[in-house]
Amino acid sequence: MNGVRQAEVERSTAETRIRVQLHLDGSGTSRVRTGIGFFDHMLASFAHHSLFDLTVEATGDLQVDGHHTVEDTGLVLGDALRRALGDWRGIVRFGDAAVPMDEALVLAAVDLSGRPLLSWEVPTLDAPGARLGEWDVQLAREFFGALASAGRFTLHVRELSGRNLHHVAEATFKSVARALREAVAVDPRRPSAIPSTKETLQA
Repeated sequence: MNGVRQAEVERSTAETRIRVQLHLDGSGTSRVRTGIGFFDHMLASFAHHSLFDLTVEATGDLQVDGHHTVEDTGLVLGDALRRALGDWRGIVRFGDAAVPMDEALVLAAVDLSGRPLLSWEVPTLDAPGARLGEWDVQLAREFFGALASAGRFTLHVRELSGRNLHHVAEATFKSVARALREAVAVDPRRPSAIPSTKETLQA
């Protein structure tokens, strides 16, 4: 296992400029500024429940819409996660969590496999035109797809019940956060082993 598991990543394009600092073995503190209030709230919740220390500074073409800012933030955060894991030795690798929020219940399962994939069944957050403040709820899928792609991990997200947009969104971010918290944890029984019978992860 590596020593300090942290990374800082910056990405600049004609559409966005994003900087992420990530410390996997933190206490859940966060400083988030994306210009999208509800997205900031979700990222702060993600940090709190993953116990990752997280800084996100993002500026983007919000005069167009939030799509580029949200997706690119997912890409940069996923890249930071992948880098912070180093050679991926000693990690538990798998994690899952079912998180309720009132009537909503969302399940997330993670495999830090080196194979990027998002399997998404969250119909409430696929509602066309639905918004929470200035946040287009359909961007949740884009964020988690980008996170899994750049982080090079498999992510399954399932809405088991829910009606309220805010409740489903919050349960989704919290469930993924807690699944990742479990997956990145150091396995005390194999603290320097690659967690695969192949003795390699495609990272």
